[in-house]
Amino acid sequence: MCLTTIFLFLGDLGGGEMLVVLTAVLLLFGADRIPGIARGFGRGIREFKDATNEIKHELERSIDDEKKSK
Repeated sequence: MCLTTIFLFLGDLGGGEMLVVLTAVLLLFGADRIPGIARGFGRGIREFKDATNEIKHELERSIDDEKKSK
């Protein structure tokens, strides 16, 4: 699901455009900082996913409680 989300975010970028973007990132941040940036990005995605799952479960519990009380 995460990979699909990334592809939806990137839109219609082809191989050439992706190469230009990756080269620009490499030049801007350097090879030493890219793993840390990717790690932070991954943590952010994981926290967002966990938060959305928590909200989903709370809503489902609320709906179930409402159905039980009727």
